[in-house]
Amino acid sequence: MSATTDPIADYLARLRNAQAAGHRYADVPASKLKRAMTQILLEKGFIKNYLNVEDGKQGFLRVFLKYDQDEEPVIRMLERISRPGLREYAKADELPRVKNGLGIAIISTSRGVMSDKEARRVGVGGEVVAHVF
Repeated sequence: MSATTDPIADYLARLRNAQAAGHRYADVPASKLKRAMTQILLEKGFIKNYLNVEDGKQGFLRVFLKYDQDEEPVIRMLERISRPGLREYAKADELPRVKNGLGIAIISTSRGVMSDKEARRVGVGGEVVAHVF
């Protein structure tokens, strides 16, 4: 098995693919950053819930996906912004607005991982990890 060069892109792709296939949940290898991103998705209503599953190694996250009444995925777009080859940073006053405020940007700051709205409120900038709409 080969090592993933961009675990966050892999995480986002697994969620996208699971939703496209109509699965109820997606299993992804766990990390602190992925746990924080999943918690943000839960707080903002993009997913139903998630579980931390220990398997004796690094563990994995079981992310329960959310669909609307027409069985359409709640998450319309998951896009990786900052990549290993090209990191994207934004100052507190230059944080991106996703779909004019309807979506969220996930920001990795010196005070932890948070949504763009929280980062604006706290007044910190950081690495723009992903956009979710």
